[in-house]
Amino acid sequence: MSSTTEALDAFEDHCWRDVVPAETLEVYRAYRRETRIVGRPAVLAVDLFSGVFPDGPVSLAEAVARNPRSCGPAAWAARAPIAALLDHARSRDVPVLFSTQDPETSRATHRPPSSRDAADLALDPAFGPRSGELLVPKRRASVFFETGLAEHLTRLRIDTLVLSGETTSGCVRATAVDAYSHGLHVVVVEEAVFDRSPLSHKVSLFDLHHKYADVMTLAQFEEALDAALPSTPASQAHRSAQH
Repeated sequence: MSSTTEALDAFEDHCWRDVVPAETLEVYRAYRRETRIVGRPAVLAVDLFSGVFPDGPVSLAEAVARNPRSCGPAAWAARAPIAALLDHARSRDVPVLFSTQDPETSRATHRPPSSRDAADLALDPAFGPRSGELLVPKRRASVFFETGLAEHLTRLRIDTLVLSGETTSGCVRATAVDAYSHGLHVVVVEEAVFDRSPLSHKVSLFDLHHKYADVMTLAQFEEALDAALPSTPASQAHRSAQH
């Protein structure tokens, strides 16, 4: 079996297989293709706010009772994959960007504003940003809407935008569709995005994968990135320091 055939056979080997019927998968067969990173990539971490991450692997009900903005166990499970994605991108000198929200002006969804928004919308310091990494303030769901993101990516000559963050069905999805509409190749890393609703997460990834983005597992992303970018002295030194 050729590598191309294997890649196409594995196209649906993702988290949605237990919720999308076989008949639907067959209907969507025409979308199957090899997933890849095209040209020069950048990573965009969408809304990695302190408020969405619980203190531990508690249930969604308990997490939301403590903080209505929390995404519960899905957010907790995504912490390590997000950190690994960002670390691998930085080891390859891939630009990393973060979206932010101003509680006074941002309305990403119809969620009513809260007195705790300022604290909840602070970026989780475990992820960054590091020195030199761009912060993109946004007003609506998409990080592209009325921001300078598209122009900044053009200046950097970015071809592929890799997405992580939350929520899969909300700001990640809106940003992915807009990135595609701006002519970018889009990659969404499956374990590094999350949602309060497992069903919304899975169906959103299914739709994005077939229409607008290449959904990759973290392992697939790391392999694709290593294949797309040559090693540099800086990246070699970074990897040596990790082992």
